[in-house]
Amino acid sequence: MIAATVTGSVWSTRRIDGIPAGAFLEVQLDGSDSRMVAFDVLGTGIGERVLIAQGSVAANWFTGTPPPVDALIIGSIDSNPNK
Repeated sequence: MIAATVTGSVWSTRRIDGIPAGAFLEVQLDGSDSRMVAFDVLGTGIGERVLIAQGSVAANWFTGTPPPVDALIIGSIDSNPNK
């Protein structure tokens, strides 16, 4: 898994059939200047820290034929778990 911070949305006027409901978000990987696009089904917002799964693990989370998703936001990292 990868920890990252959501830095923005990726907008697309068209997308292929088979992509489920959700949003494409740009994230910056923790501890680096590297960025990537991850698919979000949780409703994550800009500035939130998230956990990302990649590859077949991400695609196989979906039911039916796996969509062409290579990075999936699977959790939100709380800043203080005691709140």
